[in-house]
Amino acid sequence: MTLADTDIAPPEPPRYVMFWRRYRRNRAAVLGLFLFAIVIIMALTAGIIDPGDPLRRAGEPLTPPFVNWDTPLGTDQLGRDVLSGVFYGARISLLIGVAATLVAILIGVVIGALSGYFGGWVDDVLMRFTEAFQTIPNFVLLLTLVAIMGSKIEWITIAIGIVSWTAPARMVRAEFMSLRGREFVDAARNLGVSNSAIIFREILPNALPPIVVYASVIMALSILMESALAFLSLGDPNYASWGNMIGQGRAVLRSAPYCAVIPGIAIILTVLSFSLLGEGLNDALNPRQKK
Repeated sequence: MTLADTDIAPPEPPRYVMFWRRYRRNRAAVLGLFLFAIVIIMALTAGIIDPGDPLRRAGEPLTPPFVNWDTPLGTDQLGRDVLSGVFYGARISLLIGVAATLVAILIGVVIGALSGYFGGWVDDVLMRFTEAFQTIPNFVLLLTLVAIMGSKIEWITIAIGIVSWTAPARMVRAEFMSLRGREFVDAARNLGVSNSAIIFREILPNALPPIVVYASVIMALSILMESALAFLSLGDPNYASWGNMIGQGRAVLRSAPYCAVIPGIAIILTVLSFSLLGEGLNDALNPRQKK
C-alpha cells in the first residue's frame, strides 16, 4: 500500500527546516553566512589563536607581512601585531554593531509601534519628531553626539544607535498601520486585551520579519560609522578596532599600505556578509516577495 492509497498527507517539516531550505536557495546569502561565520570565529578566538595584546609592541616597527612568522601579517609603525589587531578588531566591531543595532531597533520599534497603532495626533507628533531627526545627516549628528558625550566606546555605540533609529521607526509604523485593522486585533480588543498587550503580543510578532532583515543593514552601517569616527581620530584609543587601525595606518599609507589595507579588507568582507545575510533573510522570511 502506497502513501497515496491511504490519503494521508506527509507531515510538514519544522519551520526552521523550511527557513533553511528557502535561505540556501540563494547562493550569495550562503556566501554571506560563511563570511559572517569567519568573523564570528575570529572574534571568539581572539586571544587564543593569537594571544598577544594588540595594543602592545610585538616586534620591530613596520615589519612587512610574511617576513617574521611571529607576526605573520606584519607590524604597524609602533610595532604592534596586525594579525592580533584584526582578530581583536572583529570582536570590537561585532560588539559595536550588535549593541548599536539593539539601541536603534528598540527606539525605532517603540516610536513606530505607538505611531502606527494609535494614529491621529500621536502619529503626527512622533512622525514630526522623526522627520526632525532625518533633516540632519546621520554622520553630522553622530559627530555632534560624540563631541558632546565623549569618545568612549560605550558612548560611541549609543550615539550610533541614536542616529540609526529613524528608518526602523518608519518601517514599524507602516507594518502596524497595515496590521492594526486585522481580525485578530479586533478579536483581542473585544476580549478586553490592553493596548500594550495588543501592541507587543499580537501585532509586533507579525511585524518582526522586515525588522530582522533591516537589522543586518544597521549592523553594517554601525561598523562603517565607527570606522569613520576612528579614521578621524574620534574613536576610543583604548580598544583595537578596525577603524582605529585604518586611522593610524594612514600615516604610513605610502610606505606600509598593509597597515590600513588589511583591516580595510576585513571591514569590506564583514559589511558584505551583512548585506548578503540580509538578502537571504528577506528571501527566507518573505518568500512571496521573491520573483
